[in-house]
Amino acid sequence: MRVSCAKDWTPGKFPEDRTAAQRLCEWIDVGEGGLDAIDLDFTGADLSYGDFSESWFTDAKLVNARLVEAELYRSDAQGADFSGADLTGCSLVRVNLDDAVLRGTTIDQANLVKASLYDVDASGASCRGTQFMGASLLGVNLRSADLSNAVFQENSFQVTLDQNTKIEGASGSVFGPAVIVEEEGSRELSGAALEDWIKVKGGAIRVLTVDREV
Repeated sequence: MRVSCAKDWTPGKFPEDRTAAQRLCEWIDVGEGGLDAIDLDFTGADLSYGDFSESWFTDAKLVNARLVEAELYRSDAQGADFSGADLTGCSLVRVNLDDAVLRGTTIDQANLVKASLYDVDASGASCRGTQFMGASLLGVNLRSADLSNAVFQENSFQVTLDQNTKIEGASGSVFGPAVIVEEEGSRELSGAALEDWIKVKGGAIRVLTVDREV
C-alpha cells in the first residue's frame, strides 16, 4: 500500500489494512497527540522508533508487528494482540497491558516500569533483559517464556511458570505466590520456597512477603 505523509518519521511498513493505514497517516500529518488505534488492525506493520506516547491501542491487532525501540509511554493497550510482535527495546512505561496477548512476543530489553499486566498470556515470550520494576504481574502466563537477565523490583508476581521458563540471571525482588506447572501437576509457591525454585534455575530474585521488611 502506497501512503505518503508529511511528518519526518514514517513507518518502516504501513499496515495492510486500509483503515489502519489511513488513521496512521492522518495522525502523522497532525504531528501531535496520541494515536487513536482502538480496534484497528496493524498486523505486520513496522512502527519501529515511532513516538506513540499516550496513544490508544485498546483491542488493536498487532500480530507480527514491529515496534523496535518505539515509545508507548502511558498508552492504553488493554486487550491488544501482540502475538509474534517484536517490541525489542520498546518503552512501555506505565502502559496498560491488561488482558493483552503477548504469545511469542519479543520484549527483550524493553522497559515495563510500572506497567500493568493483569490476566496476560505471555507464554513463549522473550523477555531477556527486560525491566519490570514496579510493574504489576497478576494472572500472567509465563510458561515457556524467557526471563533471562530480566530485572524486577518489588513486583506483584502472581504468575504461572513451568520447567521451560528461563530465569537464568534474572534479579531483583518480587511478591508471590507463583504457580509452577510440572509433569505431575501444578503447585503454588511463595516466600523461601519460590525463591529456592528460582535459584535452582539460575535466578537471583528475592521473594518478599507482606510482613517481611524490604
